[in-house]
Amino acid sequence: MHGARVDRMASYLLRTDPLADAAVEAFDALAVGVGFSQLERAIVRGVDDVRDAHPAIVALMRQVERVPPWVDFATVDRAGEVLLRAGAFGGLILGLQSLPYGYASPGGNKPLAFSGRLTEQAPRRLSETSRFVHAVCSPGGLRRRGDAFGICVKVRVMHARVRRLLWRSGKWDRDAWGEPINQHDMLATTMLFSLVVLDGLRKLGFRVSDAEAQRYVHLWRYVGWLLGTDEDLLFATEAEGLRLADLIMKTQGPPDEDSRALTKALFEAGERGAKTEEDRRHVERMTPVVYALAHHLLGRELADALGVPRSRLAPFMPALRLAIRALDGVRERVHVLDLAAVQIGARYWEDVVERGLGARGADFAPPRALHAGFIGTPA
Repeated sequence: MHGARVDRMASYLLRTDPLADAAVEAFDALAVGVGFSQLERAIVRGVDDVRDAHPAIVALMRQVERVPPWVDFATVDRAGEVLLRAGAFGGLILGLQSLPYGYASPGGNKPLAFSGRLTEQAPRRLSETSRFVHAVCSPGGLRRRGDAFGICVKVRVMHARVRRLLWRSGKWDRDAWGEPINQHDMLATTMLFSLVVLDGLRKLGFRVSDAEAQRYVHLWRYVGWLLGTDEDLLFATEAEGLRLADLIMKTQGPPDEDSRALTKALFEAGERGAKTEEDRRHVERMTPVVYALAHHLLGRELADALGVPRSRLAPFMPALRLAIRALDGVRERVHVLDLAAVQIGARYWEDVVERGLGARGADFAPPRALHAGFIGTPA
């Protein structure tokens, strides 16, 4: 089906992100905290104003500050509307479809499985992901002084740090999984937040025009570039991305035990994050709905392979889709309702982030070590 593209794609399993890797190596050569402090100051003030910045940090910042000629900020600033206006349903798509799709990859899931961050700190990890997505989808977020720009650079460095820790652990099986957080998997991650979200919106009945889909793909193409994904891999259209996604899905193995462990931790995050008895009861009431939605979004085969329990409410999902489609049709025809939906959705995401992260916020600092309980999974 894909011919020589399979071999070309496979080579990216052995490629990483040299600029970010060099920056993290520089962190280790400096006193603790100094490298990240230099990076933060370069993000806020611009690299030219950080005279003491390590050359590797300067090189990374010069690259991300160079905006590719294909980026259209007018398009980027509007692109997030398609997710924001879905409100809570947008969050459900990310949590019940995008993330489980990522966990399903038996090679791509290993850095997260080994770090222990999801299984041990699931509620906070999910809140950080929400913070990232909200910043990316907010107007102006990806411009040079926007919150999303800085978060993308920090996440890129965080990935490089995890990669370095996994290399040092002696437990990483390069022959089985390729390099940790490699270019192939970085591309797949971009797909999870773009193509899979568009697919989920449509499966739930939301109306997504061709122009909206193109804007959303453009947004995540730029995000992927900021995160260090090779420019040759970054698809420019949804159709091009779907062909690459089909190649990836047909060449990866089936979900493994790590896939199921990560999925289990994800679905238990609500109960573990409940702060009051009322919150816990609410989670219990919503659990059958969540399982039904997950099977609807993932499909029965993948949901079963990931160990997602079946729900008695599954037969009601087509009716839910019809109801959402009807309501979204009204929104589509009335401009003021469309604007209101985006504003209400933006407030929903702000509330989710505030409740999840609280006063601590999220600094996206690179970890100094892998989780204390890290053992590694046999190859």
